[in-house]
Amino acid sequence: MLYRQDVSGCLLERIGALGLGAGEVAAMLKRAEAPLATLRAKHAEGSEPLLAIPAQRDDLTALASVAEEFRQFEHVLILGTGGSSLGGQTVYALADRGFGPRKGTPRLHFLDNIDPLTFDALREAIDFSRTGAIAISKSGGTPETLTQFMLVLDALGKRVGRAELGKRCLVLTEPAANPLRALAEKSAMRILDHHPDVGGRFSVLSNVGMLPAMIAGLDAAALRRGAEGALEATLKAEGARAAAPALGAALGVGLAELRGLRTSVLMPYADGLAHFGLWYRQLWAESLGKDGKGTTPIRAMGTVDQHSQLQLYLAGPADKMFTLVTGEIAGTGGRAAPDLLSDPSLGYLTGKQMGDLLDAEQRATEQSLIRNGRPTRRFHLTRLDEKTLGGLLMHFMLETIIAADLLGVNAFDQPAVEEGKVIARQYLGGMGRQAAQ
Repeated sequence: MLYRQDVSGCLLERIGALGLGAGEVAAMLKRAEAPLATLRAKHAEGSEPLLAIPAQRDDLTALASVAEEFRQFEHVLILGTGGSSLGGQTVYALADRGFGPRKGTPRLHFLDNIDPLTFDALREAIDFSRTGAIAISKSGGTPETLTQFMLVLDALGKRVGRAELGKRCLVLTEPAANPLRALAEKSAMRILDHHPDVGGRFSVLSNVGMLPAMIAGLDAAALRRGAEGALEATLKAEGARAAAPALGAALGVGLAELRGLRTSVLMPYADGLAHFGLWYRQLWAESLGKDGKGTTPIRAMGTVDQHSQLQLYLAGPADKMFTLVTGEIAGTGGRAAPDLLSDPSLGYLTGKQMGDLLDAEQRATEQSLIRNGRPTRRFHLTRLDEKTLGGLLMHFMLETIIAADLLGVNAFDQPAVEEGKVIARQYLGGMGRQAAQ
């Protein structure tokens, strides 16, 4: 098992009034049977590309040579926003905990915002003569990514010459005419096709996430194998109760509809899952927040947010469901030298390793939440590696799709986001007209 999901902390018999009773759980699971059957049918007939990706390997062979070329650089800029960036950042966190990349691989910089000060700092911080760039946009018309890319192209061109851009840059976009593809073609850059039927927030297992992973020296096939295992376990499960994503979706939607819990907190206890929480936040929010429905996702981090958020979680409004992600961490890490523990008040740390403290903290948080009647489920990981992460990514994508079906919304569109894009373009157009007057 890549992970174990324990949902007992969401049940009436364990936490009291906010938990779901046996009959309520059974009713929600009965509703979840239909979306689970839909997933099985779509997988069998091959009508949902997302479900076919975990079993694919041929595309990884083709990506390997591209990744090898980018490993010649000292820095690789990954330009994109939302789902074009968060999945890659989630996977890359396995290779770089913030202190630099693995030996023999470049440092990946994910530029997902358009703060001018950040780009000024970038130009000062890295040597563009040792830099490559990858621009990712499914539509090819994302203004943030286009702006990023044009500024990077200008900086690269000034440093190494515009004739070199085709050797240093790559574009990943859907196979259709669009501004990003046109930019790439103008400078004879390589272009990889973004699957037109896989949305950005669901694209982490495609080349969008796998190319950065491979550049960073990670095992992309293991990521896919983990996802494939989670998918197969779900599709072959005998009923929704035995299918982990269906059970999670049933509980999450049930707690929202029957107990009014409109906030979902994901709290990993591993620094390597910090970006995973941000990826989940977009996936859940953008997929479910429609027609007045959905729950608000929050990424918390253990143990950090025990010192900033836990007071609210335990004694504030009882309107949240909690998902803790814990690991087999006891007995690992360093221990303080005995002469540093002479203070009697530190006796509880004597002979203990850092992992022992983290293990005690994650157990204590779960127990505290449950004692205070807060619905809490736990994912327990034996290890955190590519295969496990692939399984978690697949679980939460499936859980989100099933939850959307239970709520009666389309998991794959984002109509409200499009409105903001239109207004932003109107503002820019107005600025141009005012300048001309």
